[in-house]
Amino acid sequence: MIVNITLPNKTSYDITIDNLNKTYFDRKVVVVTNPTVSGFHLEYLKQKFTAKELTIVTIPDGEEYKNMKTIESILEHCFENKLNRSSLLVAFGGGVIGDMTGFVASIYQRGIDFVQVPTTLLSQVDASVGGKTGINNKYGKNLIGAFHQPIAVHIDPLFLKTLPKREMSAGIAEIIKMAVTFNSEFFQWLESNDLNNENNIKIAIQKSVETKAWVVSQDEKEKGIRAALNYGHTFGHVIENETNYKTYLHGEAVGIGMVMANQLAVKIGNLSENESFRIKRLLDKYDIPTSYKIKDVEDFYQHFFLDKKSLDDKIKFILAKGIGNCEITDKIEKNDIIEVLKGF
Repeated sequence: MIVNITLPNKTSYDITIDNLNKTYFDRKVVVVTNPTVSGFHLEYLKQKFTAKELTIVTIPDGEEYKNMKTIESILEHCFENKLNRSSLLVAFGGGVIGDMTGFVASIYQRGIDFVQVPTTLLSQVDASVGGKTGINNKYGKNLIGAFHQPIAVHIDPLFLKTLPKREMSAGIAEIIKMAVTFNSEFFQWLESNDLNNENNIKIAIQKSVETKAWVVSQDEKEKGIRAALNYGHTFGHVIENETNYKTYLHGEAVGIGMVMANQLAVKIGNLSENESFRIKRLLDKYDIPTSYKIKDVEDFYQHFFLDKKSLDDKIKFILAKGIGNCEITDKIEKNDIIEVLKGF
């Protein structure tokens, strides 16, 4: 299965959903990975991907390492191995690996090619597609980065066989996000099908990738409709920051964020109580967290202003408008937001 993505500037690349094909790269290649992924799958990748010269750089596993120090260690490996502008980076891991590898590719000698080989469900259905790269800092998530598109994305469902249950659930949260914001029929399909089934998860990956590719092709730099893909993220990013990226996986924080956003949507009349319940029920089906204890409501509120989507002291929220549609708005009154936060 191949999904093509074509951007307004005519940049185009394929997203392949299938077992990896044998590929030879006639250039220097650096594979960026972590100990967990390399332990399970590096030999498989090396059987499939060969190159004029191929080296591996292994970085620590975890969101807390998504910082400039790790970026510098990848850059150092690239310089030590004398990569040039025709060289290639391969992101071999989850969303953290993909974001950092893409960022390095965007700044090394002012930009080189990279390929995404996502190994988590979350990165397969979302993070690997669309060219968002970046790192975190003390002010928030992905506040430093660049838009830099991969030249190809290779999604091999084989990698999911070694994925822990929590990681699978975190990826399913992003699948549910896509359905709620863009596709009511897909949402209904998710309600009646079990994603623990191997064939069903492949269908869900395909539908999610097709949705993401369509959205990005309309709005590469997130000036409009692409921001809708951040449904659940405005709240979720604050949760991740408050917990120092150590308590929740990204998809788990997004799941909680969706529930919070839905409460706000119900309050302003965008979403019915029943629709909000159906979304929560689907999250609960896969043990995705849906509750969170806010320690300081005002502090949580102030964190919204560090979000990349906020502009001129206005908080931009992505709210479901029924199931299968959404609204991007900065017109929510502070009192309504605070009242929703107090419920948590």
